[in-house]
Amino acid sequence: MPDYNRRQFLSLMAAGTATPFLLTFSADKALAGLSRAAYPDKAPLPLNRTDPSAVFDLSVASGDPTASGVMLWTHIRSEQYDPGESLTFQVAADPGFTLLALEGKVRGEQFGADRDHTVRIDLDGQLEANSYYYYRFQYRGVFSRTGRCRTAAAVGQAVDSVKLALLTCQDYTNGYYGALNYVADDNSIDYVVHLGDFIYESVGDPRFQDLPFEDRKIELPSGFPVAMNLEDYRFLHRTYRSDPFLQKAMENHTWVIATDDHETCNDCYWDYEQDTLGCPDHPYSTDPQFGDNADLKRQLKLDSQRAWAEYIPARIDINEGRAHPHLYTRIYRQFRFGDLVNLNMLDTRTYRTPHPCGEEAFLGRYVPFGCGNLNNPDQSMMGQTQREWLINSMAASTARWNMLGNQTYMGRLGIDLGEKAKLPFNVDAWDGYDAERLWLMNEVQSNSINNFVVATGDLHTYMASQVKKNYADLNPFNFSNQVGVEFMTPSLTSAGLFDVLLAQAPDDEVRDFLLNATSEGAVRLTNPHIRMFNSKDHGYSTIEYTDDYCEWIAYKVNKNLNSGEQERKALARYRKYEAWPWMTQKSVQGY
Repeated sequence: MPDYNRRQFLSLMAAGTATPFLLTFSADKALAGLSRAAYPDKAPLPLNRTDPSAVFDLSVASGDPTASGVMLWTHIRSEQYDPGESLTFQVAADPGFTLLALEGKVRGEQFGADRDHTVRIDLDGQLEANSYYYYRFQYRGVFSRTGRCRTAAAVGQAVDSVKLALLTCQDYTNGYYGALNYVADDNSIDYVVHLGDFIYESVGDPRFQDLPFEDRKIELPSGFPVAMNLEDYRFLHRTYRSDPFLQKAMENHTWVIATDDHETCNDCYWDYEQDTLGCPDHPYSTDPQFGDNADLKRQLKLDSQRAWAEYIPARIDINEGRAHPHLYTRIYRQFRFGDLVNLNMLDTRTYRTPHPCGEEAFLGRYVPFGCGNLNNPDQSMMGQTQREWLINSMAASTARWNMLGNQTYMGRLGIDLGEKAKLPFNVDAWDGYDAERLWLMNEVQSNSINNFVVATGDLHTYMASQVKKNYADLNPFNFSNQVGVEFMTPSLTSAGLFDVLLAQAPDDEVRDFLLNATSEGAVRLTNPHIRMFNSKDHGYSTIEYTDDYCEWIAYKVNKNLNSGEQERKALARYRKYEAWPWMTQKSVQGY
């Protein structure tokens, strides 16, 4: 019987959460390193051995850092798959792989067609804290490109700073990922946080996509304009991951990724009456041929969850035997970076209740004239189990900063109707779940959760704002009303807010009114807690934490140019000092 050490045994037992593997080398066991002589091919292959993409067509990625590991990911081109061939992976302290830390092997049957030839290696417990490593894979004599990953600092370990890139809403059909070239090349970034809409389920929905780029068009295997099944979702993930700038950014950094609605379907929620996915715009809800079938929608959620788990390097449990999406997996999770940052990534789509004012596409889910259900205490964005997990996680944290990875805008966003009347602009966001928002603010304060920072995506807008308990209280010196700050990162490529308004407004009068009401000047006048509002540009942002402050910088990059050389421009820079409740604006000169 082989003499496996404890870590090797645990690796073999990882089948429920990641791809099972066997460690063949660790730094405390001086075995031979990886070599072509040690792992010969069974037979010559009709491919270019100097081209990694001939086998590893979607390159490599890493994610979900802990103090002792990361998740590694790769994909094998289906034409090159041989169930009798094992895959080898290698982790080293240097890019030349002379300082080998780990080597392991995955049997061919572990990444077959049932997993769409994806490999997810969980190295938790194998690596040193707060360290950079380099990794690569070898299959059938071909090496993948080399990736660089980083583990987290141990809980309580002193850390000078943590800098995160913030991304969201990267509709492949709506532009190019040149901004990711800046993210990839920025060595000051420690980790990348993606807040959702990593893929879009739609490939020709006129509310979101006008398809201006011939080389970015997508045709799904099902022939529908939206994903209908597992094959469609897998196809979308493969298409998105084929982008060279996205590949480069995922090779160079370790990512933490959440989901929003478009990983499944637009404005999705959970229909608790039918115990199925709420998918108000999907053919399974709107097309008579499908009959509003609860089983089809429940399966759609499972299919999207499975494809996401296969293609995202996330450390999540998969319960293969479970047919209910709430039992199949759980993606909300916590990350801790030394003594500095406690990051909690939310899932605000899987468990949320339906929209408070109905599912009518514009006047129900976004601008609900005359709706009186906004303060309903039964409305929930997170669900009870996730709510309790979140508060317990933050209350137990000893880190200086508590950060929330959140999908939709948490603050109030109202539009002025005159005579001091205000109307929520988007009840698909937290304005539609006001009672739970107030509960969360009270819990944050009552548990002495200080330095509360919310990072948000979804609205395709740059925004910097104060987080408050009572937005009607305009007294800046009422410190008990100041809970934290919120920074919204813009869409990477997805259609801007104004474009969406133009596409969805029911008539010209409503469109013109909303365009005026959501201009930056009108928004800031009606919502004085909002310090910055820009919904016309695209790009990304960064947030850096130190003992004394956190600093958010918003960058603009042209999504219409398929190049990594176009100009990057810093649009705004805000700093929240640790000992002060408000944010302050800083100069962007030099950034």
